[in-house]
Amino acid sequence: MKILVVGAGFAGSTSARALAEAGHDVVIMDSRGHIGGNAYDYYDDYGILVHKYGPHIFHTNSSKVFEFLSRFTQWRAYEHRVLSSVEGQLYPIPINRKTLSMVEGRQLSESEAAQYLEDNRIPIEHPKNSEQVVLNSVGPKLCEMFFSGYTRKQWALELKDLGSGVAARIPTRTNDDDRYFTDKYQFMPLEGYTAMFQAMLDHPSIKIRVGVDYFAIKDSISVDHTIYTGPIDKYFGSCHGPLPYRSLRFEHSHHENCESMQSVGTVNFPNDHQYTRITEMKKLTGQVNKGTSLITEYPCAEGDPYYPIPRQENQALFKKYAEMAEQEQRVSFTGRLAEYKYYNMDQVVASALALTEKFSAHLKN
Repeated sequence: MKILVVGAGFAGSTSARALAEAGHDVVIMDSRGHIGGNAYDYYDDYGILVHKYGPHIFHTNSSKVFEFLSRFTQWRAYEHRVLSSVEGQLYPIPINRKTLSMVEGRQLSESEAAQYLEDNRIPIEHPKNSEQVVLNSVGPKLCEMFFSGYTRKQWALELKDLGSGVAARIPTRTNDDDRYFTDKYQFMPLEGYTAMFQAMLDHPSIKIRVGVDYFAIKDSISVDHTIYTGPIDKYFGSCHGPLPYRSLRFEHSHHENCESMQSVGTVNFPNDHQYTRITEMKKLTGQVNKGTSLITEYPCAEGDPYYPIPRQENQALFKKYAEMAEQEQRVSFTGRLAEYKYYNMDQVVASALALTEKFSAHLKN
């Protein structure tokens, strides 16, 4: 079969490789002038590997996903750590014993940290939104310190107006584990994400077309099937109204003769400034350079869609498009934007692999 894959990020590239290996002829296209989607990286003018669209840290518990991607890259072991700047003090995030000790102004044992949380939390048996999740976990003081302001900037919403799944992504600990993730596999692609995507799409049955707008040429393309990874509402002409997304603006900066600006990869700013976080790329890549390059993130309403906004009314709108998608006989939908899900990278890969396996199995039957 001749298959068109729309979008050359994780969802599209994974699908393209899996389908090519299953014997199909694949054309993969992207409206941007490069492959890799939002994970695209490049060497800046100072020789530092930077992520054009904000930091991407790979982590997964899925052996299947890790083994698939390992075919296309070597890895650099990396455990991400984050600090949160509150009133000039840097606190470890996610909240752990170290964080709670700093808040209390004295060293807490693990049992004392657990008791602190128990004494300050507001028990809510079945949290219905992100505010209730946070209050149930850490209570109002820590909620205001670390979560409320960040949420207003990131989502332009109050915590209570976001689905419970957003806050549930961030754990709370009573030990000293200050890693942002605890997944079994935590790595960065040794040569970068773009190199990994290049290897993934290096197959005789895959043709790559970048800088091409699918919607401008879709009626002139003849294929047997399409894998679509873009915004699902855009595919259907936003006939039920546009799905809400949040976007980001990135400010890239370089500091010469400064080997390090931060003690960790990312510093969050939940309450001050218009930006939400600053990431120092050398901490992620492990490069040695006399200077350092930073990425500062500004959430915004307009721009490329990055985050589906997890609210009940948005899910209701998405279901209308999902029902239309189910009626499409020659188009399949996968990825964060096509499924309107707040996926991590590994979840995108897993979803794409599941789709292509189901597709191939269907053809055999």
